[in-house]
Amino acid sequence: MKKLTVLLLTALLIAGMFAGCGAKKEEAPEAIRIGGLKGPTSMGMVKLLDDAAAGKSENTYDFVMASAAPELTPKLIKGELDILAVPANLGPTLYNNTDGEVQILAVNTLGVIYIVEAGGETVKSIQDLKGQTIYATGKGQTPEYCLKYILKENGIDPDKDLTIEWKSEATESVATLQAEGKGIAMLPQPFVTVAQNTVEGLRIALSLTEEWDKLNNGSTMITGALVVRKEFAEKYPQTLASFLEEYAASTKWINENVEEGAALVEKFDIVKAPIAKKAIPYCNITCITGNDMVEPLNGYLGVLLNENPQAVGGSLPGDDLYCILK
Repeated sequence: MKKLTVLLLTALLIAGMFAGCGAKKEEAPEAIRIGGLKGPTSMGMVKLLDDAAAGKSENTYDFVMASAAPELTPKLIKGELDILAVPANLGPTLYNNTDGEVQILAVNTLGVIYIVEAGGETVKSIQDLKGQTIYATGKGQTPEYCLKYILKENGIDPDKDLTIEWKSEATESVATLQAEGKGIAMLPQPFVTVAQNTVEGLRIALSLTEEWDKLNNGSTMITGALVVRKEFAEKYPQTLASFLEEYAASTKWINENVEEGAALVEKFDIVKAPIAKKAIPYCNITCITGNDMVEPLNGYLGVLLNENPQAVGGSLPGDDLYCILK
């Protein structure tokens, strides 16, 4: 009997040990440090940030925002930030520049670039851009590469079949449309909405995202992504998974609650609420993670690589570019 009792106690002890191992929870960081840029790539997280400020979120978040990525990327590389919302092409660039220490965690914004027209109804399809002059910004950057790719895939020579007049800022394009009272421009959101408040009769003629999707090439046009330090992802996988759940819920919420979301966008000093209210439905805010993001991103980044390798940091990394939680 004593021997049986000892065996039973031993079995229970071992079972308890294994149960303890299975239930072991990682030590959480004091806070997840996130950086974002003023614009659509930060709009998706405003509900999460508001909940965090009210003590309603599962995790604690420290958030910092800037106007341009170069203000924040050094902080990520130095370990002063854990997650950063950036233009999607910076994912492979940061990966290449840090020997793989920065990975893409999620796609958070699809295409936000539109062709707009003032004073006319001449542009109803991509073919209608032949012979036209387009005011645009983003020369030597992803907007140029995406526009030229779409044009070429539709049999339009961007150097011969139309004129692209490059401006240094979107506000210059808007000012030109306002002065002339007519014209065509390529603008991102929320500048499209700003322009509609400034230029009478300005309309959205084409969505470059929709034109890209019509090519049916297995990818899509992507504006923004979340990147994460590999060290953080490996040390806090459970915390990171929890963050992604909260972030996905936040993006879903803003798409379904545009007016309330616009108020939070203003609260976090991204853009004014009236602008945000009109722009949110056109910002393609999303949260695509895991294997679901790989093919669309590979296709998009591959287009940029073909247009200019430096747009993705010189080369396109392999599967380790992506942080896919197990």
